[in-house]
Amino acid sequence: MARANKLINDPNDVVKELIEGVVETYPHLTYLDGIPEVKVILRADIKRGSYNKVAILSGGGSGHEPAHVGYVGEGMLTAAICGDVFAAPSVNAILAGIRAVTGPPGCLLIVKNYVGDRLNFGSAAEQAKAEGFKVEMVIVGDDCALPPPPRGPVGRRGLAGTLFVHKVAGAAAAAGRSLTEVTTVAKRVAEMVGTMGVALTVCTMPGQNPSDRLGPGKMELGLGIHGEPGALVADLQPVDSVVAHILKQILSQYGEQLLLQKIK
Repeated sequence: MARANKLINDPNDVVKELIEGVVETYPHLTYLDGIPEVKVILRADIKRGSYNKVAILSGGGSGHEPAHVGYVGEGMLTAAICGDVFAAPSVNAILAGIRAVTGPPGCLLIVKNYVGDRLNFGSAAEQAKAEGFKVEMVIVGDDCALPPPPRGPVGRRGLAGTLFVHKVAGAAAAAGRSLTEVTTVAKRVAEMVGTMGVALTVCTMPGQNPSDRLGPGKMELGLGIHGEPGALVADLQPVDSVVAHILKQILSQYGEQLLLQKIK
């Protein structure tokens, strides 16, 4: 099996070097002390404990850039907490991010629906509340390749639709809305958004060999962003056919059964 070609140094340093490179490139960003254990990028203009608007925090495993570090800025995220590649950020890192940017108005955590993310962000939120911070959390599950609860065991995964929640919640916070108002609008967007992925290859971890799960001329509908099996492997189709199929899936209230049919 051929080794994946990637322009990296040490695979163990890719996230640390990513953070350092982003901060060097964009002067409006900085990172917290404690790197590499605490991998948090935040707006450089935020003064600890004195931010007078609702802070918006999100994050997750690295390897999905520009998510989440690329969305930190005015009207979007106040801070992004980075985990290792495809791994949830630690509770300590999330808590450090909350402490760094949350002022009296409180903060909203926007979390994608993965077990590790939900557990760690939830634990950090409870600890922050015990310290006196006002914290709310919204879970995003927009992956229409999987059935929503109660039919699915864990619900839909969080995918690119999370970006819309970042944007709307960030705009509401920038406008001076309260934590309750920001949380309400974020939940509303999360309930309305749906996405579905199509992949021609399976992702690879830095320093590891690529997967040969998808052969030549094949595509996978609903492939997970960490390489999780999708809903259907099919022959490669023209773009019009692919878009029509996944759009029908997204718009169908009970669309998951559509993927049991072959694309013709």
